[in-house]
Amino acid sequence: MAARLTNQQSPGLTGESPSLETIGVEDENVLECAASDILERLPARLSHGILAWVEKTPDAPALNSNGRQLSYRQLGAAIDEAKALLLERGVRAGDRVMLVAENGIALACLFIALSELDGIGAVINARMSDREIDLIAADCDPRLVICTAGDSADARAHGRRLGAEPVSSNFGEFSWTKALASEAERVSPDPAQQVLAMIYTTGTTGAPKGVMLTHRNLSFIAFISGRLRGVRPGDRVYCVLPMSHVFGLSAVCCSVLFSGGCVHLVGRFSAAATLQAMQEDSIVGFLGVPTMYALMLEQLEQRARNNQPWQAACLRFMFSGGAPLDPDLKSRVENSFGMPLHNGYGLTETGPTICQTRLYAPLANCSVGYPLPCVEVKLLDKDGQIVAPGEIGELWVKGPNVMKGYFRKPELTAEVVKDGWFNTADLVFQDVTGAMNIAGRTKELIIRSGFNVYPPEVEAVLASHPSVSLCAVMGRKIAGDEEIIAFVQPVEGVDIDPDALLHFSRAFLAGYKLPSRIIIRQQLPTAPSGKILKHQLTEDVLRLT
Repeated sequence: MAARLTNQQSPGLTGESPSLETIGVEDENVLECAASDILERLPARLSHGILAWVEKTPDAPALNSNGRQLSYRQLGAAIDEAKALLLERGVRAGDRVMLVAENGIALACLFIALSELDGIGAVINARMSDREIDLIAADCDPRLVICTAGDSADARAHGRRLGAEPVSSNFGEFSWTKALASEAERVSPDPAQQVLAMIYTTGTTGAPKGVMLTHRNLSFIAFISGRLRGVRPGDRVYCVLPMSHVFGLSAVCCSVLFSGGCVHLVGRFSAAATLQAMQEDSIVGFLGVPTMYALMLEQLEQRARNNQPWQAACLRFMFSGGAPLDPDLKSRVENSFGMPLHNGYGLTETGPTICQTRLYAPLANCSVGYPLPCVEVKLLDKDGQIVAPGEIGELWVKGPNVMKGYFRKPELTAEVVKDGWFNTADLVFQDVTGAMNIAGRTKELIIRSGFNVYPPEVEAVLASHPSVSLCAVMGRKIAGDEEIIAFVQPVEGVDIDPDALLHFSRAFLAGYKLPSRIIIRQQLPTAPSGKILKHQLTEDVLRLT
């Protein structure tokens, strides 16, 4: 049946939303070029957009991590050193180099060096298990595996297990394997179309998939993101989102470096450390997933109880992404930080950004904003037809952000990319202004008693309860129907009565949307990015009787 969602309003902001026409005009003002000129502004290689600042602002800070800072001049020298080391170790054009790492200067320098060498950086989170690393290595067929031992104890452990040799460089300590027998990929004659990054998606089961992203994919997102967020030379932006996730890689780290700013690279999220950096290190921007904001709010409440003042005088923008943002969290963040919490949306396969709200036009609701310039979108029904205005459809995307494909998996690529259009498998509707609103994943849609139930809507209500820290809603097949299961993580030190939470939800949800069961967990599984890993809850759902 056709479905229409009313996007709940956040009380943190009010005002009319702009039209798509207004957005287009204002975007060109902010970007300082017409949308039709953007691709001509992009460098042939991602590294060129970063190294240009070595000449422009050589003494300005570029990278800050673990108490160390590099200027752009020093960054240029570090990249030259990394290039020489990689060539000496036998890296060829078209080779994949697995970078098993957590955020740090070494990872950034090695990745940018690969950009200069026509190499391909498969950035892998060091917090993955041995089994996960081995499965990715089998798929990736790397020439080298490099572990950034100086920035990550887990990377150091992986290096020891793999027999990697330690290396000490001016940009950090790491370990690497000997050059492995591998088949180099064919190098594109156009550097912009050459694959630069391979990001492995978080699969549920089965073989991993390496998403191939080109210089053009990454440079487009870096250029757009930095300018739309108003990042200026010298600005300091906090990057705790893992660079092994394309959100952290292109939309944060590379976007700041493209703008001549300084990236504060942080390996692991701590709410207390983040708030301290905002207060003491002149941080102008923070980008994170909703769980990070929820934990920072808890930390601010604790500080308030202890009469510990907090202020971030330089903070200009905050963005949420990577998971649905609920209205209650948005409102509380805006009230606590005194500024809009912006939102965005995308996937690994789209580099990642498809759309985002704009600094010049904050939205009161939890919309993920407007498509980026040069990015086309269409919403299709189950028969492949364009849906009526305001109706929910499956989102397809076309633009310079769309991946080249899945590594050595042409059949899987063909399943999701048709005539240049990528099927996100997400259910979306556009409101009257053209802003995008996420209803849920096609595979996560719950059909209960013939009615469509979208998990983000139920999660938003549950998360609005003051005792709920995190929650995840899933469907479970039962005889002739499907029931709704909610997993809830309480605020630290607080007990939650499932029956009381269900009673609370009745005031906001139709009966068919109410969870059949609410299961309390002191800790929900999350990825290093903070995203809730629903697939790890699947077995728990299957075991229910």
